[in-house]
Amino acid sequence: MKRFKKVYTQGVVNYVEIWVDTETGVNYVIMTNGVGTGMTPLLDENGKPIVTKQNEKKE
Repeated sequence: MKRFKKVYTQGVVNYVEIWVDTETGVNYVIMTNGVGTGMTPLLDENGKPIVTKQNEKKE
């Protein structure tokens, strides 16, 4: 089983992806603009990491 699973992609050269850690359920957002890439946990309105339950499918 792969630890990280890509669940969302938007864009071509400049793009955003959301990946889920299959062990913890924590969602990460990755942004790439052709010059660099950044990755951070995806946070809710209270500043807490968004966690996807393991039996939940996110598409």
